[in-house]
Amino acid sequence: MNLSDRAEHIETVVIGAGQAGLATGYHLARRGLPFVVLDGNARVGDNWRCHWDSLRLFSPARVASLPGMRFPAPPMSFPTKDEMADFLETYAETFGLPVRNGQRVMRVGREDGRYVVATDTAPYVCDNVVVASGTFGRTPYVPGFADALDPRITQLHSSAYKNPAQLRPGGVLVVGASHSGGDIAHEVAMAGHPTVLSGKIHGEIPFDIEGGPAHAIFPVLWFLAQHLLTLRTPIGRKMRPDVRAHGGPLIRIKRADLSRAGVETTPERTVGTSDGLPVLDGGRVLDVANVLWCTGFRQDFSWIDIPVTDEDGWPLEERGVTPSSPGLYFVGLAFQYAFASMLIGGAGRDAEHVVRHLAGDTARRRSGAKVPA
Repeated sequence: MNLSDRAEHIETVVIGAGQAGLATGYHLARRGLPFVVLDGNARVGDNWRCHWDSLRLFSPARVASLPGMRFPAPPMSFPTKDEMADFLETYAETFGLPVRNGQRVMRVGREDGRYVVATDTAPYVCDNVVVASGTFGRTPYVPGFADALDPRITQLHSSAYKNPAQLRPGGVLVVGASHSGGDIAHEVAMAGHPTVLSGKIHGEIPFDIEGGPAHAIFPVLWFLAQHLLTLRTPIGRKMRPDVRAHGGPLIRIKRADLSRAGVETTPERTVGTSDGLPVLDGGRVLDVANVLWCTGFRQDFSWIDIPVTDEDGWPLEERGVTPSSPGLYFVGLAFQYAFASMLIGGAGRDAEHVVRHLAGDTARRRSGAKVPA
């Protein structure tokens, strides 16, 4: 018996109930198209609740809205990760989106011309699959030599870090100097840990994002992120590979903040171990009690049994539409169409574009017309 013989049949399956998946659900519901949203977490919003305790958005509430609903906070406030999680949960409830939690997707394949979505609890057969599984991927990246560190050293990836209470007394090496690395290094240093931040800092936002001037600056930046830094402009097309490959700049915490907190910053990368201790690429050995890997995530679509990724693991898509596999879509990718695609408020436009394309193909399929490849 094929998996599809015992599967639930539904026209569209959306994978992931984060902001991109829910925005997709909103637009599908508005068009009256049948769908379900599958998510492995216990509650809508848990993809935000799992972050470190002190995390707040790096963009203000004014650009954290989703289609049909504004973020319920002062426009220039910066929501906490739990406030963002609760907003997503309320959003799904308000629009009656059919989210099925506790169903982690294990495989997407094709059988008899339709997509088969296998979860850890039940299979589905559908005409369309919309993958909304994360901006930069959900698989934490940690270098292979991490296994050679002394087992007495506490190691945490940023996805597992919650607060300084998890750390052993003593020094901390934070690997990766993007905004998350900078924020966490500052926090653990302020908690009394001698801290080294390893890695090249890719610039910093040249103003206080919570200061008065930000009220005038953010609308301009948001316009640029939506309309100038896109795949339609030379600067946007040039920027996209760099955004996807490298960490972002320091945003809330700046170099001066790190210095005042006593954080030692070094552009040297952490490249290996010596007698169980981490080693920088200049040969310096660091005697620390803790290593925090702020090294990001990687895309892993190996669970999609269809050749739709490039050599770097990113989907071969055009604004979320997969030309080689009609009916397979992506939303919520880093710089999917514009720099704004990575921000909460940019999810709606990308989702609307994908659903418009999906609805057109669905109408042709229902009429018996050939869906273009």
